[in-house]
Amino acid sequence: MNPSIFKAYDIRGLYPQDLNEKNISTIIKAICQFFSEKLNKTDLTIVLGRDMRLSSPLLNEAAKKTLLDLGVTVVDIGLSSTPTVYFAVHYFQYDAGIQISASHNPKDWNGIKFLYRQGNKLIKVSKNTGMEEIKNLSLKNQFSFPKKTGKLIEKNILKDEVDYAFQLVKPQIKKFKVVADPANAMGALYIGEIFKRTGCELIKMNFNLDGTFPAHEANPIKFETLKPLREKVIFEKADFGMATDGDGDRIFFIDEKGQIVPATLISALIAREILKKSKNEKILVDIRYTRNTVKVVKDLGGTPIINVVGHALITEHLNKVDGAFSGESSGHFFFRETGGAESAVRVIYYVMDVISKYNQPLSEIIKELFSSYESSEFNFVLPEGTNSKDFLIKISQDYQDGQPNWMDGLSIDYPDWRFNIRASNTEALIRLNLEADSKELMKKKLEELKNKILLLGAKPD
Repeated sequence: MNPSIFKAYDIRGLYPQDLNEKNISTIIKAICQFFSEKLNKTDLTIVLGRDMRLSSPLLNEAAKKTLLDLGVTVVDIGLSSTPTVYFAVHYFQYDAGIQISASHNPKDWNGIKFLYRQGNKLIKVSKNTGMEEIKNLSLKNQFSFPKKTGKLIEKNILKDEVDYAFQLVKPQIKKFKVVADPANAMGALYIGEIFKRTGCELIKMNFNLDGTFPAHEANPIKFETLKPLREKVIFEKADFGMATDGDGDRIFFIDEKGQIVPATLISALIAREILKKSKNEKILVDIRYTRNTVKVVKDLGGTPIINVVGHALITEHLNKVDGAFSGESSGHFFFRETGGAESAVRVIYYVMDVISKYNQPLSEIIKELFSSYESSEFNFVLPEGTNSKDFLIKISQDYQDGQPNWMDGLSIDYPDWRFNIRASNTEALIRLNLEADSKELMKKKLEELKNKILLLGAKPD
């Protein structure tokens, strides 16, 4: 087994050379042993879902057979987004969940995301919460389970997931025209279910589930993939557009003018709605871009808490501080009521509610929330053998008059601008994000920092 398939937040590798029907059985045994130890029980009930990749049915069947052979009660929810698995575990109080998916990775990849429940909190297994243990158990491949036969329950969870999100938001919904592009991937399921019951016009782009990703990569943070959607929103005179990623746990919005709405401003929009109903809540804010959301949270009497990058780490932190909500600039949105995990369905309902309630176009609502210009992310490859912490210390020496924060890489704040440079959790890169009061200042400081990074020997990715 290739040990490199055990990543920071999930297991991912090429099918069949890295991940296949044989070794997924070993990995599932390791996951079950881990769950049994963490939950101190042997009679496990585990939700099993999968995406639309060509290898997913085969891997899913192998995983299901292994789980049943281990005596597990398997709740097979079939084709599903990753948030649907999270929802099922939390809402129905099952022990754990396993999703067969490689998210936005190319078609030849597949993977496993997995989590367990403690009370009302979900724990995603990541580098901080047991991935190394799963890796070691899998590589060792020595298991001893009592002989018993499991039970299979087939269940469609989607309607319950959409109902639950609707009850939490209680949105007003006017007759919208909306364009959606789930990139032939799992967001198509919940978007379709939402619009069955709204009376709105849904214009579908790339809705057929297709594991070859025929239209484009299912990765909306790559803004070039949003170009056809932006054009379609303008052409159709739609109220807004939306795009989801491969496993449906990330979502981006397009306003009625065809402009991409930064995820941080969707975070600010949701934070505002939550704080209007319940003051004094804690809202977690992505360290890459803090200024827009922090201002909204402070203005409404909430407590902003800066958070490290990484969806599993955010879920862990949100649960630890009992936060109400967190948004990440990559399009993940997390809620207390889903055990600290993502709910893209709830995000869609918030956007629909706000446009309906305030009777304003999305661009105007976003303009009210906006206070800081964001650079978008720039990636650099460090010179071979360079320690990223040493590299960041060198950068920090030129900014000693600012307010430093070493929580996740290097952040330095000034009254009218700030930046964050951090090592990627998933790739051998450093990532630069910068924000400022004015576009001119943002451009000036961005060029300054890029030049410093290049002078120290890094190369643009």
